[in-house]
Amino acid sequence: MKTIKLAIAGLFLMVANATQAQVSINVNIGTPPAWGPAGYTEMEYYYLPDIQAYYDVRASQFIYFGRGKWVRTTYLPRQYRNYDLYGGYKVVLTDYHGRTPYVYFDRHKVKYYKGYHGAPQRPYKPRPVYGYNDHRDYKRYDKHDKHDKHRDRHDNHHHHDDHDHGRGRR
Repeated sequence: MKTIKLAIAGLFLMVANATQAQVSINVNIGTPPAWGPAGYTEMEYYYLPDIQAYYDVRASQFIYFGRGKWVRTTYLPRQYRNYDLYGGYKVVLTDYHGRTPYVYFDRHKVKYYKGYHGAPQRPYKPRPVYGYNDHRDYKRYDKHDKHDKHRDRHDNHHHHDDHDHGRGRR
């Protein structure tokens, strides 16, 4: 009986350990940003040649050189706030796995110079179209639009009647 209890406990621990390992694997694989290149869902880093920076997909962070060191941040620095992430070229680093892709920065900046474009890229998700995706805007616009059309028709009708009455019929 003691052996059966130990076997069950051992089996339970193995299942729990396997489940925990599975969870940690899923957590480590990051979701690509919407602007990331399609077809590379399991890559760790992009190099952005136009701004000489990296993007860590797992951590959802940009890595750039600033103030004399490599910095990790959620957002690009101020000097690149107008940089078009959808339109800019992304080099997918398929040959690097680690925490510091910038150890190869000297190679990357020469091989993938500013303005570099390789094969055409499509973004992982389409570029958002601001102002057209919010259903509330549609409803408000439609109501307003219908009201204006009705008022215009009504105003034109009265304007026409007033105009006729002013001159009189002959």
